[in-house]
Amino acid sequence: MQYDEGFPRLKLCKVTKNKIKTSNLRWKCMTDTFNFKYFSVQQNHCAMKVGTDGVLLGVWAHGGSHVLDIGSGTGLLCLMMAQRFPEAMVDGVEIDEKAAKQSIDNIVRSPFASKISIYHSRIQDYHPTAAYDAIVTNPPFFSNGVEAKDTSRNMARHSIELTFDEIFMFAKEWMTKEGELSAVLPMTGIDDMEMAASLHGFFITRLYKVCTTEKKEPKRCLAAFSKSRPPHFDREQVILQSGDGQRSEWYRELTKSFYLKSATTRLI
Repeated sequence: MQYDEGFPRLKLCKVTKNKIKTSNLRWKCMTDTFNFKYFSVQQNHCAMKVGTDGVLLGVWAHGGSHVLDIGSGTGLLCLMMAQRFPEAMVDGVEIDEKAAKQSIDNIVRSPFASKISIYHSRIQDYHPTAAYDAIVTNPPFFSNGVEAKDTSRNMARHSIELTFDEIFMFAKEWMTKEGELSAVLPMTGIDDMEMAASLHGFFITRLYKVCTTEKKEPKRCLAAFSKSRPPHFDREQVILQSGDGQRSEWYRELTKSFYLKSATTRLI
């Protein structure tokens, strides 16, 4: 591994400074892989696996011409945003080296390799060359719980490395005035995220509370924020599963461009 200006270059592909440019690679082992219609996600070296949260955010978030995924992990959100917004250039920032390397592998095997760049860095140390009109993040989703023994999983899940405050500090500087920051998080975290947003001059524009089934209380939510006060606040409560255990009409319609007919995700 080589280093440049304090940031590691990942020697899997052509690199310009800390930017990782993709090239053709192939996986021999196809275990621990999640297959979508137009790409697949290998995840055996990533602490956080493909799950409902990431897929939900990928189909719900607004996009733009320049999109950033904070904590890009397997590369799932980068791939989904690149598929949904064909004109977009998508960047992913990932603190964990193994996850960053694996996300590159996932991207180069996809049809969207020319549209996506991965940076191995903390978001606090990341300095892009242009502002983003869309930012997505599946942020650390507990702040006071017991830390996991696995360091990579702990970094992915715990706010010791990334706080809501730091997310909005970055977005305040690097998101356009018309842009939108979208996140998926537990219901227990939305009050803290709204408070951090308000302190940095952001307004919540959309809030979808997500229930696994009609009879269950919402455990997660999708939230979007902008720098401008919205003319109206879009609030809904949605359901993932119908009574027969199949995807709800709302979820099925949103994900129809991604899921194979036989594919399922773990409903957390």
